[in-house]
Amino acid sequence: MMLADSQIHDLAFKVLDAFQIEIPSWGFANTGTRFGKFVQAAAATTLEEKFSDAAEVHRLTGITPTLALHVLWDLPNGLTDVAQVRTLERRYGIRSGSINPNLFQDQEYKFGSLCNPSSAIRDKAIEHIFDSIEIAKALGSRDISLWLADGSNYPGTQSMRSRIAWLEDAIRAAHARLKPGQRLLIEYKPFEPAFYHTDIADWGMSSHLARHAGPQACVLVDTGHHYLSQNIEQIVAWLLHTRQLGGFHFNDRRYADDDLTLGSIDPYQVFRIFHEIHSASSDGLELSVAYMIDQSHNLKGKLEATVQTAGVAQELYLKAALVDRARLKELQRACDLVAAEELFRGAFWRDVRPLVHAWREARGLPSEPLEALRSGGYVDRIARERGRRSSAVSSYA
Repeated sequence: MMLADSQIHDLAFKVLDAFQIEIPSWGFANTGTRFGKFVQAAAATTLEEKFSDAAEVHRLTGITPTLALHVLWDLPNGLTDVAQVRTLERRYGIRSGSINPNLFQDQEYKFGSLCNPSSAIRDKAIEHIFDSIEIAKALGSRDISLWLADGSNYPGTQSMRSRIAWLEDAIRAAHARLKPGQRLLIEYKPFEPAFYHTDIADWGMSSHLARHAGPQACVLVDTGHHYLSQNIEQIVAWLLHTRQLGGFHFNDRRYADDDLTLGSIDPYQVFRIFHEIHSASSDGLELSVAYMIDQSHNLKGKLEATVQTAGVAQELYLKAALVDRARLKELQRACDLVAAEELFRGAFWRDVRPLVHAWREARGLPSEPLEALRSGGYVDRIARERGRRSSAVSSYA
């Protein structure tokens, strides 16, 4: 049965009130590719600048209240830095989100971290995860997100089975350090920086490790971490069915882990992913799915790209929520392929922007956050201030 306009309005507001997406601290800093780095004058170079940028995005969008932190980049002194983070949380009204250990930067990790043939290096890596868990406890952060660059480039150079065993032991040990309510999110990636084999290469490996670790471990899906044409929503359906979906790192890509703004290449894919999540919720599954933007932009302005992605995520999440799932089930069971597909596609093509604009205005937010960012002067101001400071620093180098 078709919903009346007032019912759609009420449903849309309920859905939009519930949707939040985390933003990453590293998304505001200068980052690069294997070939070089394009520096932006407005890029954040301190943790306070990252909190300030996050607060501006949240002020404009209303849906980004938490900031993911990378331990070595944001808390280089470990627990000693927690007091500063707490001060910044209060000052900017942004909470610390997921805590991300760094197991790929140190020179010792050339041949792996948790999977390194050296037991001393493996011990160093697991101690860093333990420290990250303690930081998360001190900051009241629920999720510790684990991504490894571990792997190898040449056949025969590493024992894959030995590395599996080392991984199992390490992740189980990390799980034992979690307090009730905390989660260990295990991410996967098929290649890069390793190109022959990656130690956690797909959702099956992450799923196995999560089961091996314990009930507080689950799988983290990065939309850029898949082979071309892979059916990510089917992976999502399996993880929902097995109660192992912990969260997402959202971005878009044309070839590999391109870190493009969400929906810039394939918005229909994101819609399909959100549909699976809404469908599982409608079927009564209890879900606790963490959404996070994972993008570092070299060409687009960093705040503009973050605001763009947050808005697109919001729109696609709402589109998927407005699928008439009761009618879709009837058509699926009847194998009425054309009607089912048209109903599904119709929800995707629906223009939900008027509903999103109405919600923003009702919540005291600018109806067009990107326009408000561009006209508000924040980016121009920080570009001047940070650019002068960067020039001063470089002149004394």
